[in-house]
This record gives sequence, C-alpha cells and structure tokens, in this order.
Amino acid sequence: MGRAATAGGSSFTSGVNVDLITWLIVGLVAGLLASAVVGGIGSGIIGDIIVGVVGAVLGGWIFSTLRIALPIGGLPGTILVAFVGAVVLLLLIRMVRTRRPLT
Repeated sequence: MGRAATAGGSSFTSGVNVDLITWLIVGLVAGLLASAVVGGIGSGIIGDIIVGVVGAVLGGWIFSTLRIALPIGGLPGTILVAFVGAVVLLLLIRMVRTRRPLT
C-alpha cells in the first residue's frame, strides 16, 4: 500500500508540473500574440506570460458568460481563449493607462 501511495503521489506531482508548464506555455504564446496584435506595452517575456495567464482567465469568463462554444478543442482552443482574453486585457490596460506630458 505504501508503494502505491508513493507512485500515485509522484504521478500527481508530475501532473502538477506538466499543468504548470502548460499554463506557462499557453500564457507565453497568448501574451506574445496579443502583444503583436495590440501593439504591445513593452512588458517582456515575464509580462507576456502574466498577460497570457490572466487573459486565459478573462477569456474563459468571457466565453462562458457569452456561452460561446469553440470550434476547436484541446491546447489550440485553450490558446485561442487565452489570446482573446489577453487582447481584451491589453486593450483595457491601454484605456486605463494615463499618459502624462513630459515636463
């Protein structure tokens, strides 16, 4: 029983690592694509990952609220949802950001 529990624990740990890596990759791809489309805000790789991951959450909320079904599933569908959310996020950031004149 101890051996099975250990094997299950290592599978779970491995699954968590894969999920984290998947989220980072999805966030990076979605953030880079959204920055390219919107014109970018100069946030760098870490910033793009954050924008992509937050965009994934925002995109998931938008798609579920509007009850939009995706024509594709799996990782490409996840990237599409994250991309849409990241574009919306970057547009919102651009609207909120105030520009001060140089003095």
